[in-house]
Amino acid sequence: MEKERFTMLLLEPGEIFFEDYSVQMRKVDCPNPGNKQWMDGRLKLCSKSLVFVNKDINQPLIKIQLKEVTSVEQCTLSKDTTENMLSVDCKRHVEMLEKNILAPYRFIHQNTVFHFCFNYAKIEDCLPLILQLHRAASLVTVEQNAMIMAIVHSRQSRVSFDTSWLEDLYEQVVLETQANKVLPLVINPGRVLLTTSRIYFQPYNNMDQHPVLKIHLKDILNIIKRRFLLRQVGLEIKSTRQTDSKTEHLFLSFQNHDDRDKLYDNLLEQSAVSLETVPPNQMTIRWQNGYLSNYDYILYVNSLADRTFHDLTQYPVFPWIIQDYTSATLDLNDISVYRDLSKPIGALNPTRLEKLKERYLEMSDPKFLYGSHYSAPGFVLFYLVRKYPQYMLCLQNGRFDHPDRMFNSVADVWKNVLVNMSDFKELIPEFYDISNGGDFLINSYGIDFGYRHDGTKIGDVQLPPWANGPSDFVQQLRNALESDYVSQNLHHWIDLIFGYKQRGIEAEKADNVFFHLCYEGAVDLDTIRDINDRHGLEVQIMEFGQIPKQVFTLPHPKRSTSVSNLLYSETLLASPETMSSDNAYVKEDSFHLKELIVFQAHKDCVRSIVQKNTSNEIISVGQDGTLKLYDISERKLTRSVILSSLSLSSCISYYTPSQRNILVAGSWDNTLIFYDIEFGRVIDVLQGHEDAVSCLAWSATHQVIISGSWDCTAKVWRGYTSGSKIKPAEYFIAQLDHDSKITCINISKDDTMLVSGTEDGELCLWGMDSYNLQSTIKGHTCKINAITFDKQGDSVISCAEDKVFNIIDVRTSTQIYSVNLETVPLTLTWMDMFLLIGDDNGNLNIWNHQKAVFVSQIHCHDGSLCALTLATDSNLIITGGKDRKVIVWECQGQ
Repeated sequence: MEKERFTMLLLEPGEIFFEDYSVQMRKVDCPNPGNKQWMDGRLKLCSKSLVFVNKDINQPLIKIQLKEVTSVEQCTLSKDTTENMLSVDCKRHVEMLEKNILAPYRFIHQNTVFHFCFNYAKIEDCLPLILQLHRAASLVTVEQNAMIMAIVHSRQSRVSFDTSWLEDLYEQVVLETQANKVLPLVINPGRVLLTTSRIYFQPYNNMDQHPVLKIHLKDILNIIKRRFLLRQVGLEIKSTRQTDSKTEHLFLSFQNHDDRDKLYDNLLEQSAVSLETVPPNQMTIRWQNGYLSNYDYILYVNSLADRTFHDLTQYPVFPWIIQDYTSATLDLNDISVYRDLSKPIGALNPTRLEKLKERYLEMSDPKFLYGSHYSAPGFVLFYLVRKYPQYMLCLQNGRFDHPDRMFNSVADVWKNVLVNMSDFKELIPEFYDISNGGDFLINSYGIDFGYRHDGTKIGDVQLPPWANGPSDFVQQLRNALESDYVSQNLHHWIDLIFGYKQRGIEAEKADNVFFHLCYEGAVDLDTIRDINDRHGLEVQIMEFGQIPKQVFTLPHPKRSTSVSNLLYSETLLASPETMSSDNAYVKEDSFHLKELIVFQAHKDCVRSIVQKNTSNEIISVGQDGTLKLYDISERKLTRSVILSSLSLSSCISYYTPSQRNILVAGSWDNTLIFYDIEFGRVIDVLQGHEDAVSCLAWSATHQVIISGSWDCTAKVWRGYTSGSKIKPAEYFIAQLDHDSKITCINISKDDTMLVSGTEDGELCLWGMDSYNLQSTIKGHTCKINAITFDKQGDSVISCAEDKVFNIIDVRTSTQIYSVNLETVPLTLTWMDMFLLIGDDNGNLNIWNHQKAVFVSQIHCHDGSLCALTLATDSNLIITGGKDRKVIVWECQGQ
C-alpha cells in the first residue's frame, strides 16, 4: 500500500529517491513531550528530504525537508530501546495525503523530534549518507545540487547492472552506461544495458513497478534524440508493448551529449532494430493531401521540435482556434468564430500590441515584445490541474494556485490572453483530444480547490454556452481544428511557432519576439563555469518557457484545397500518446495491371500517346516520324501515316468549335503538324520554332496550344479552326523565353498556371491569363524529363535525369518533398490519387500521392517506358516504349 501512496511527485521536482527502510517511528512534539506512540511504516531516504510512510492508510505521510533539520544523530533513550535508532530534530515538517486524500499539504511550523527505529537495516549503513545530505542542505541551492550530484555519481559508479536479470543467457552485452529515466517532474537514476536483443533499464532504487525495465529491440518503433533541460542529452525510445500492442515510451537523459550519442549509435547498429521512420517531407505531403489530420500533423511537428508529453518544460503546444466562447451555438462555417492564425497570441489585440511595441522601443538590446511565453510548465499544469493535481502540488511546493487564478472558465482564459499584458499562452493537445472526452475539465477527484472571491466553490471548468459538456466541447474544438478554414490557414501558425517566422527579421515583422534566452542555442550551459550563473539561467529559462526547436526555415506549404481528411474520419480517436513522428496511418494498396493488347506498330521508340474522342481509339507518334491510330475494342491498328521525315516528339488532341478532332504533333524539324483525324489528312504545318519542338500542351479553357522547343522558347498559339492554311503570325499569341532548352511543359487542371522544365534543371511558372513569368525554381541539377501539377494545382511535381523526384509548393516556390529513385524517371501521368511514373528500365512505378509512398512497380517494356496516358472513363492505361510497342493495360484492384 505504501508504494501506491508514496510517489516521487511528493518530492521536489527532480529530487532523487535513494532507498527505503522498514522502521518504527514516533513523534516527540515539544509542546507535548509525553507523546511516545510508535507507528509502523517505511522511511524513504531522498536527496533533499526524509519521508515517513505510515502503514496506516488513514495517517498522513510525513516529509522532513533536510534544510529544516537542526540535528540528526544516532541515539539511545533508555535501556529498553535498541541502539539502532535515528533521532531527527526539525523546525518544520509537512503532512501529506491524510486519509489518503489528495489535498494541499499541511505545513507544521513547530520544533519536533522524530525517532526512527530500524527493524532490519543497520543505522551505520545509512547515517553517513543522511549526514552528507544534511550538510548539502545547508548550502545554497546550486551548491546543494552540485553536492547531491557528486554523491549520486559516487554511488552510481560503484554499481553495475545486475546481469541475473538478463532474459536470455546467450544475448551479448553491447554497452552499459548510466542514465536517468525521465517522467514529468521526476528523475530516476539507473543503469542502462544494451545487448544484441534487448535494452534494459535498472533503477538504483525500488520505485519502479518492475525491478528492471526490458524492451526487446525488435519492438522498438523509433529512437529520437531529444533536448532535455536545454542540453542535447535526451533520448526517447518508443516501442510496442507485447501484451496489448500499445505504444510505450522510455525517456532517458544522460550526463553528456557523447554518452547519449554513443547509445543512440549502438542501438541503430543492432540488426534487431528496424525503425518505422517516416521522413518529414513525406509527412508534410500526407498532411497536405488530407491523409493526416491537422491534429496529428501538429503533434508530429511538435515531436520534430523536441516537444514531448514526458517533459513539462517542452510540452506539445497547440493553437487557440475558436475565439467565440459566449454564443449559444457555434457555426463552424462562419469564419468570424475563428482566431487569426497568421498572428501570435500577443498580436491579436491591436491595442495591447501597441502598448507592447511602445515598451519594446524603449528597451535596450536584446529586446523582446512578450515578457512571458506561450508554453511553460506552469501553463501546462494550469490547464491540467484537475487531471494531474499531484503535478501541481509537486511544482508549487504542496499548494494549489489561488482560486481566482486557476483555470475556472474557458471564456475568462481567452479574454485574459487577449488583454492581459503578461498572458500569451496557447493551448495543449488535450483541448483537441477527443479520445479522453475532455476529462481534464472535470474535477473527478473531488479536490477542494477553495472558493473564488464571489464565494463560488471551484469544481469543473465553466464551458461556453455552445458546449453540451466536456466531451462535446472537445469534440467541437476538434471539428474546428479540422475545418476548411483552419486547414487553409494552419501553415501561418506553423510558420510562427516552428518555422521561418520564429526568429530573426521575419519574427520581428510578425510581432513574434520573445525573451532571448528562451530560444534554442541562445546560451550554451556547458560553457558556463560559474555554477551560480548557470543555475540562475536554468531556473529563469525553465520558468519562462522554451521556444520549440526551429523545424522549418522556409514558408510552410499550405494545405491542399478540397482534401478529404481520411485520418480524421477513419481514426478520430488517435491518442496523443500514440501519435508521433513515426506513427503514420498506412493502409496497404493493391495495384495490379493486366496486359490486354500489345501493338508492335512503330519502327522506332514510341514518344507520345493520346486518346481520340472515345476510350476505344488511341493515337501514338514515334521517333520514326509516323502517326498510328488503334482501335482498342477491335484490338487492331487502323491507320498509319508518315507525318515527318524526322522524329515526332509529342502530340495533343483537341476539338474545334465545329467539332473537328484535330491532332497536333511536334517534330524535330521545328514544326507543328496539324492533322485532321476524321478526314485523315494534314491540314497545316506551322514553322513555329528555330529548333526541334520538344513538347506540347493544350488549354481547353483558353483554346490555345503551347509548344516548347530546343530553341529555348515556349510559344502560345491559337488552336486551328479554319479550313485553309493561315500564316504563323495569325496563330501566334505569346513567346515565353528561357535560358536553356525546354524539355517538358504542363498546365494546371484549372488552366490558370503553366509550368515549363528545361535542360539545365530549371522550372518556370507562368500565369495563363497574361503569360507573365511568376517564379523560377532550380528544381534539379540536370535535364527535367517530365512535370505535372498536383490535383489541386498547389504543387508542381517534377522528375529528371538526376533520378530525383521533387514536389515544389507553387505558393512559396519551396521544395516540400524530394526522393531519390533507383532509375531515371521519364514520364508522369495521374490516375486518381496515384501518380504513374515510367522509367528508363521499362517499369511503371505507382506512387500514392496522399500517403507519399510508392506502392508497387510493374515491368512493362524492354527498354525505356517513354509514353504514358490513360483512357478516360475506363480503367485502361496505355504505355509506349523504346521497344517500339504500344501496350494497353487493365488496372485491377486499386
